Amino acid sequence: MQRSLIQGNALNNVIFFALPFVLSFFLQTLYGLADLFIIGQFNGVAAITAVSIGSQVMHMLTVMIVGLSMGTTVLIARNFGAKAFDKVSHVIGNSAVFFFGLSVVLTLVLLIANSTIVQVMKTPTEAVDFTVDYLMICFLGVPFVTGYNIIASIFRGLGDSKSPMYIVMVACVVNIILDIILIGPCNLGPKGAALATTLSQMISVFIGLVYLKRHSTNMTYQRGDFVPQKVVIGSITKIGLPIALQDGFIQIGFIIITIIANMRGLTDAAAVGIVEKVICLVFLVPSALLSTVSAIAAQCVGAQKHLRAKLTLKYASYINCIYSVVVIAVVLLIPEIIISWFVKEGDEGVIRSGAQYLSTYIFDVFFAGIHFVFSGFFCAYGRSMLSFIHNIISMVCFRVPGSYLGSVLFPTTLTYMGLATPVGSFVSMLICFVFYHYLNFRMNLKVHKHLLHAV
Repeated sequence: MQRSLIQGNALNNVIFFALPFVLSFFLQTLYGLADLFIIGQFNGVAAITAVSIGSQVMHMLTVMIVGLSMGTTVLIARNFGAKAFDKVSHVIGNSAVFFFGLSVVLTLVLLIANSTIVQVMKTPTEAVDFTVDYLMICFLGVPFVTGYNIIASIFRGLGDSKSPMYIVMVACVVNIILDIILIGPCNLGPKGAALATTLSQMISVFIGLVYLKRHSTNMTYQRGDFVPQKVVIGSITKIGLPIALQDGFIQIGFIIITIIANMRGLTDAAAVGIVEKVICLVFLVPSALLSTVSAIAAQCVGAQKHLRAKLTLKYASYINCIYSVVVIAVVLLIPEIIISWFVKEGDEGVIRSGAQYLSTYIFDVFFAGIHFVFSGFFCAYGRSMLSFIHNIISMVCFRVPGSYLGSVLFPTTLTYMGLATPVGSFVSMLICFVFYHYLNFRMNLKVHKHLLHAV
């Protein structure tokens, strides 16, 4: 199913395109949450730590793949907005070949580096073997992770955010069922969690391919569409690579923060791992808004409707502000209760440390949410490097050093470690404002020059 996003009420387009996105991201996040929750019911802190660390590594890989696939979404959306359907087919074919090759290479590299990754993460000794087993199985599923996300990026470029939701919905149900069976009665622990995730991702790819073939009307594919072309792949990477690198460096920053927590002991390591899962959950809306703005604004760019692109950014910013204020208020009221959902009864140390970390970290949803929607707007205009710049500045200058200082200066609490990330996002937000006004000035200047020449 394809849908034009350059017509109708702009606010409604943002809301109704973002809602399936939110649910899709929720279901994907539920993969990791289900693993962590079910592991917590059947196994101890070491297994919880292994799954939380392994999930963070896989999350880093996934967000980089999603970031790179943003190049596919934007190119498809631009050409779809311009009604250049032959070019859309060409982008889809080249994307399929490029990402398949990339996934094979990634799988081999990650399998070889598995033990090294676990060591670099400063995994507590009790959780090392569990983490190695978990990651080995997850790495074998990298082609399926890549496959689902490129299929989803194609649908979204075509203006369809519902189909990816239906696909991941089925996969998520399968994942939870397999989690319960493999972790519970089969007693496979972290290996069972990883196997459930990998099998469910494989199913999502097969469903996605069938769905794409049946619902891609107006699309006709030729053999030449699947012949790699330097110009097409170059355009994909020009847009997507800065986003992938940005997301990768951000996740490296969070991994460094995890390492800092791991060095504090098993209790704080488990607490930080749980909070990262909770943060992934509350960031569903900002993440969906980022992708929504990039997809809608890219179609607007293809149709030369720049004012509508700006209106999309405006409405997405308002939605994020309302959402984040509500989430922050709720979390601050019940931080201990939220953490307690993920641990067995009696793990009071994990609950206390997790609540401290969450109570300050949660403010990141407001500031990061704002720079997320601006990043989506920049991406639609092919200025994804701007997002890369502000995120790197934020991570290198504030998030990582702030977390380290918070850990060293306040060794008995995680409160100040949690504060470092929202401070970094606040800086990113300010930089985005400056970039936006500069970009807006350049756009208005071009229009003004065009009018002068016309006169």
